[in-house]
Amino acid sequence: MATPTTKPKVLIAGAGIGGLVLAIILEKAQIPYEIFERSTETRLLGASHSLGVNVMPFLKQIGIFEEFTSIAKVIKTMDNYNEQRELVFTMDFGPTHHMGGGYGYVTSRPALHDLFHRQIPSHKIHRGKKVVSVEQDKSYVRIHCQDNTTYEGDILVGADGAYSAVRQSLFAKMKEEDILPASDHGALPYSCVCLVGQTRPLSSELYPELLEPISKFSAVKAETEPFSWTSISVPGNRYCWVVTQYLDEEFGTDKNDTYRSSEWGAESTESMCKEVRDFPIPGGVGPEALRTVGALIDNTPKELISKIKLEQKVFETWYHKRTVLLGDACHKIHPASGAGSLNAIMDCVTLGNCIAALQDTSIESLEKGFQEYKEERYDVVMDSYNNGRMLSKVNAKSTWKSRLIRFLTQNMPNWLWMIMIKRMAENRPQLWFLPQVEDTGTVPPKYQASLQKNLHLAEARDTALVV
Repeated sequence: MATPTTKPKVLIAGAGIGGLVLAIILEKAQIPYEIFERSTETRLLGASHSLGVNVMPFLKQIGIFEEFTSIAKVIKTMDNYNEQRELVFTMDFGPTHHMGGGYGYVTSRPALHDLFHRQIPSHKIHRGKKVVSVEQDKSYVRIHCQDNTTYEGDILVGADGAYSAVRQSLFAKMKEEDILPASDHGALPYSCVCLVGQTRPLSSELYPELLEPISKFSAVKAETEPFSWTSISVPGNRYCWVVTQYLDEEFGTDKNDTYRSSEWGAESTESMCKEVRDFPIPGGVGPEALRTVGALIDNTPKELISKIKLEQKVFETWYHKRTVLLGDACHKIHPASGAGSLNAIMDCVTLGNCIAALQDTSIESLEKGFQEYKEERYDVVMDSYNNGRMLSKVNAKSTWKSRLIRFLTQNMPNWLWMIMIKRMAENRPQLWFLPQVEDTGTVPPKYQASLQKNLHLAEARDTALVV
């Protein structure tokens, strides 16, 4: 494997989880990069992030696994209740410990963002840089920001979320050239909206389950109303909570502005907060009023409550010329799968492997690397996308389809559940250019082309140098 004559300069649009993780990888690979974030300050909004055993080897590779586990709790089960707080069935994720060689964890969104943010030199993150247009040719890619500044590099990574400005600019140019696939036209569809928040530290006397080292992950389905809600305990005696409302039909983001929002942020939350106050939660002890969603809302700072849409779409186009997309910018997965941030991180590992292996910065080399990135990730993403759609039906409005899916989920034979757990655990990507982490899972990691191919080429190169 020849040593690249020049390392590409990478422009990253977006300082969310995907953008930060890719920056950490490029930092480790000593590849120059800069991050451009539209907001002027970090907004600690949202609820929780669940990270499966899939990314634990990667977190160990980059040296932050121990710190991550200090801000997270292990997830072993998801307990499903009725409105009488009676346990209906449990989804047991315990077998992933043996199959994948570790546990899955849950942490708050602000805590995870802060951990990743601290791994990056502050001067490499530029805030107040909203990308308004992109131009690229055979020798460069250039972004134009709303503040009339421009920046130039070899690669542009759109990690700027479901309403990615990079994707919109890229697709507009491709549409003009009549090369944009028909499936990539149109809106992001959604049929759910949700209210999310993270409480202040709560009294362990009133909520003793918060002291447990294992996360209490509870889900409740309303019997007659189109709602479901979850409460997840995280470190610091806090609950992250989500209330999901299922709409009567599927909307597109360009057809209905009722819930339009291009980023995490409070939008018409007050009426929904009032509507869901009396919903019971399984946690807590004592008075009934303290065991409701309303109690969690009252103990959540208003600025940490958001109302958002739950879009679902996997785009066909992930790259073109010098521009490549990752995370929600190219695949928006329903959070019922619990795999949105997980897939963004795995995107970064694969894309980082491909960028670190580039031999030159020609468009031909870049597109070949980007194609390998998509080929490695696409089927995994589609599995998560389909799982999210299916799991969202478990708590959806009472239709024959949702009732059937609930029945099958509650009565799933153990052998079938083990197959599903195996598929969840087998994708455990690592970076080829850092020391490999010993994998102790009983299920071998799924073949990772961007890892194995480059390890082989690096070994051949080192052998040739010795000879």
